[in-house]
Amino acid sequence: MSSPEVLTPPMIDRMRATSALAADTLLMVGEKLHAGMSTDEINTLVHNFIMEHDAYPSPLNYRGFPKSVCTSVNEVVCHGIPDKRVLANGDIVNVDVTTYLPKKHGYHGDTSATFYIGEVSADAKKVVECARKGLELGIAQVKDGARIGDIGRAIQEYAEGLGCSVVRDYVGHGVGREFHTAPQVPHYFDANQNKRMKAGWVFTIEPMINIGRYETEVLADDWTVLTKDRSLSAQFEHTILVTRSGCEVLTARRAVLRNSEDVAWAELGPLSAPAAFKAA
Repeated sequence: MSSPEVLTPPMIDRMRATSALAADTLLMVGEKLHAGMSTDEINTLVHNFIMEHDAYPSPLNYRGFPKSVCTSVNEVVCHGIPDKRVLANGDIVNVDVTTYLPKKHGYHGDTSATFYIGEVSADAKKVVECARKGLELGIAQVKDGARIGDIGRAIQEYAEGLGCSVVRDYVGHGVGREFHTAPQVPHYFDANQNKRMKAGWVFTIEPMINIGRYETEVLADDWTVLTKDRSLSAQFEHTILVTRSGCEVLTARRAVLRNSEDVAWAELGPLSAPAAFKAA
């Protein structure tokens, strides 16, 4: 994998634009989600919203992926393909959005959140909120000169302290003119990840947390990733710009995320959910 790209100010402005659209797409999804809708309906909503904003849904046809968004329900860790599956009361669903703006010579903005469908179990609350807080703790490690490994250390210590596990097979990644590029950003501690971050790098932090063991397996469609023990899994993701003094969360949302951040038990943090901390 190539070395991480240091983005120039004009490139960063384009990353801000596509990331804002990705954030708005996720807000739209949160408003529409309900029990009884299919994941295919989510795909249609996302596809139409992105196309209407002179952008393109990055997942569509990426390495053969057939849909415009990933929808991962319950035991699906990531890369779930939207289909006729109907969301039911008690489900959790991660919606992973990536926008490419503009449609030609654009930049990718990548974000995801896990949503609650109706009344959910204690285990569902635990794994979702662990993933949410894990993202917040990971973001807090980002600054010029800090080590990539610090991100995974903070997430792993927190998750395992709650009795959850951190997926090893899928990690965060650089994003910009390319969908996936350097650096790789593990969400568990890897002593080999001692590279120091540089201002101008842009990458995702997207911890995948399981209520059971961390091992995963891939279905025959070559995309859908499940927990090997079929335990619940949750994920949150932001696109992050490293700055001299810390970081800028490019995909920060301008409003509270319905069916996710608006529940009484949400473990919200000011870095990953700034809209919840705005003065009334």
